[in-house]
Amino acid sequence: MNIKEKIKKRERRKRRVRSKIKGTKERPRLSVFRSNKHIYCQLIDDLEGRTLLSASSLELKNSKVDKKFTRKVAIAFEVGKLIAKKALKKGIKKVVFDRGCYKYHGRVKALAEGAREGGLKF
Repeated sequence: MNIKEKIKKRERRKRRVRSKIKGTKERPRLSVFRSNKHIYCQLIDDLEGRTLLSASSLELKNSKVDKKFTRKVAIAFEVGKLIAKKALKKGIKKVVFDRGCYKYHGRVKALAEGAREGGLKF
């Protein structure tokens, strides 16, 4: 399978997931992006097209949390807790989870579980 086919498949999966999910101001979309090194998430209001909040593993770089956790899955869990903490400060309690083109597995699942433990309802 060449790179063009891979990109097409990824785009198709992303469109399929996004067609069923819409974020509002009361219940924003929790969008996940993962690269090889880091994981990022955003709370997005699709009606206005605005990002309300964001969190990433880069924010944990300078904290004591990163020293304790070295595995990517554990760091993703902490990012989930971080986005939940930020969302609760802004008064957001319910979100719609958008895994994008990724399987609900590994780092994406850990981020979702961290957000749930932090107090967000999916």
